[in-house]
Amino acid sequence: MEFSEDIIKKLIRKSDDAFCSAVFNFKNEHFETCQNRLYYAIFYIVSSLAYKEKFITSKHSQLMGWFNKKYIYEDKIFEEKMFAIYKEAFTNRQKSDYDFTYLPDKDEIFSMIEDVKNFINEIKCYMSKV
Repeated sequence: MEFSEDIIKKLIRKSDDAFCSAVFNFKNEHFETCQNRLYYAIFYIVSSLAYKEKFITSKHSQLMGWFNKKYIYEDKIFEEKMFAIYKEAFTNRQKSDYDFTYLPDKDEIFSMIEDVKNFINEIKCYMSKV
């Protein structure tokens, strides 16, 4: 097994762990932590896709831009809604982590959990085919 395959598997596991942590935190009404974990669930799964494509970066905005350009606009693998989910998760994570006046909305987070779950599953499904 190649070194990159190990990293891809680790990133997928980290995505799954972050998503499970988000659900746990939601159930315990830790909404800001939930939003942080939802974003990282996306970040890790997109990072696994990037490693598979030999695109390596630790910069969040660069990874997001690459995903949008390659998979939404150029190759049209995923619908634009996927990028909207990614971008919203990023924005919510920043507000939760850095805006000390921000109060997350429980209903919006509940909806976001389902969106992120679907996002992760779409990426996994695609990766299993390529």
